[in-house]
Amino acid sequence: MVKKYLHIEGLMVLLAVIYIYSLYEFSWWIFLLLILSPDVSMLAYLISDRVGARVYNLFHTYTLSIFMILLAIFLKSDALMLIGLIWTAHIGMDRLFGYGLKYTSSFKGTHIQRL
Repeated sequence: MVKKYLHIEGLMVLLAVIYIYSLYEFSWWIFLLLILSPDVSMLAYLISDRVGARVYNLFHTYTLSIFMILLAIFLKSDALMLIGLIWTAHIGMDRLFGYGLKYTSSFKGTHIQRL
């Protein structure tokens, strides 16, 4: 049941961010182009599982992406808002599809399920 809550949470975050993104009238082409960009953090796995998990998790927690959104509001920066929203949407989408934060033991071990 906990997994189902995490999937629903991801869906709600994704839908909320898409709605906010539409209010800003940002380009949907940019959204589609950048939605998978946080996954570049997986390249850190080429160094080691431990480093890979830490870097991946840093880019796949809401902490930094929401901080960027708050910074965008404070600085009145559309560029930071666009990046923060797309980044947050990516994390929500990952949770919806069952991709979670990684354990340092292996790439396939996540806090939601074993991939």
